[in-house]
Amino acid sequence: MLRQILVGVAVSVCNIAIHACLMAAVIWAARIAAAIRTSRQSLRLITVMIVTVSLLMVAHFVEVLVWSLAYAIVGAAPKGTDLIYFAFVNYTTLGYGDVTPMERWHLLGPMTAMNGVLLFGWSTAVIFEVLRRALMTPQRRRT
Repeated sequence: MLRQILVGVAVSVCNIAIHACLMAAVIWAARIAAAIRTSRQSLRLITVMIVTVSLLMVAHFVEVLVWSLAYAIVGAAPKGTDLIYFAFVNYTTLGYGDVTPMERWHLLGPMTAMNGVLLFGWSTAVIFEVLRRALMTPQRRRT
């Protein structure tokens, strides 16, 4: 059980680091975009949101790949399992149940789900903050 927890914590910390780096980049880019004055504010808003959500989706996909790599390294899934699919199902808490982990690694599924839920929540908060900043009037940005 300790081995499962250590692997789960290590992969979670790796994913949190990936997410934190991307969040810093997204917030930095959003600040720059918010400072750009244009007569087409709606176009700026649309562009900022498309870029933000696209980058977050890339981050989540990379994080799923990290989980699938961990599954491959420890042999957490039965032979012949599509590990990316298995990681996606766990990470998104979809839980089809068509693939189950090997008995000695059964805690990795819930740990993957917990990591995914937390990172999706974090992404939602960042999307909201980027949208809030993008909608701020220039007078309110100075305060």
